[in-house]
Amino acid sequence: MYVGFDIGGTSIKYGVLDETGVILEKSAIPTSYEPAQFYQDLLTIIEDAQSRHTIDGIGISAPGIVQKDGFMLTAGAIKSLYGENFKAVLEARTGLPVAVENDANAAAIAEKWIGNAQEAANYLCLVLGTGVGGGIVINNQVYRGAHGMAGEFGWMVIDQLPEEGNIEESSINKKTAVVGGLIRLYNLAGAAVPGFEPTQDAKEIFDRAQQGEALALKLTDQFLTDLSVGLINLISCFDPELVLIGGGISANPYFWERLQARLTITETRHEAINYLRGQTIAPVRPAKLKNDAGLIGAVYQIHQQLHR
Repeated sequence: MYVGFDIGGTSIKYGVLDETGVILEKSAIPTSYEPAQFYQDLLTIIEDAQSRHTIDGIGISAPGIVQKDGFMLTAGAIKSLYGENFKAVLEARTGLPVAVENDANAAAIAEKWIGNAQEAANYLCLVLGTGVGGGIVINNQVYRGAHGMAGEFGWMVIDQLPEEGNIEESSINKKTAVVGGLIRLYNLAGAAVPGFEPTQDAKEIFDRAQQGEALALKLTDQFLTDLSVGLINLISCFDPELVLIGGGISANPYFWERLQARLTITETRHEAINYLRGQTIAPVRPAKLKNDAGLIGAVYQIHQQLHR
């Protein structure tokens, strides 16, 4: 048995999984941005799992740039954990082997193991969460780049640059991340509307759009347009067989219905891509494992490490 963690900027999902990727139990807690409390939360979960199961190792899926030794060059939105080494700290405190993987890479790995990419050798996986993570698989191998940074799709700039200041405001992270993009922009725009009720739930924004709320319709339409532009850029650069989208929003049927409609419009308006539609332009599909992909991919890595 393994304990798996999927660390996000808002919450830490965790569970006990077997060697085939089956989740036996799972739950979630808010993410602590204070390092001592962060580690204590993980240790409490591990100790609780050990009281009921024989735990052979720990798998961690985390945002940001993860180097081979588990060193977190960055940690996504969790600035206080930049420079931490989850692997070294948890191995020292638990005596168990630990594997750490970037969250989008973990999702891509999970989809290859038991998900919707089992038949694909070249595919991309996007995870829409606090930011936008990306996993790149080329010839059945995760491509990490020279420094573990490959797949930071959220850093791509897709909009006109501001006159001055931080140009990351024009990036995918600020436009199409669920928390850093859609929710942030919706609440900012809504603050000027009398009687507006802010939300931290993207599903609620799509629900409001489905009910005809003008602001929700406008913001979700722009969100889907920006996401479609990002997808076209990635498909053009990598020529994948398939693009999978994961994260909590990927379970929302209304999101998928509108994304496919917007993606069709956007691709059709691009002359070269429109010519290749139905031939070499990769389909965009939901990740099978949805919000569990990071957890399953994290455990796959430690399982492989122990059974090489």
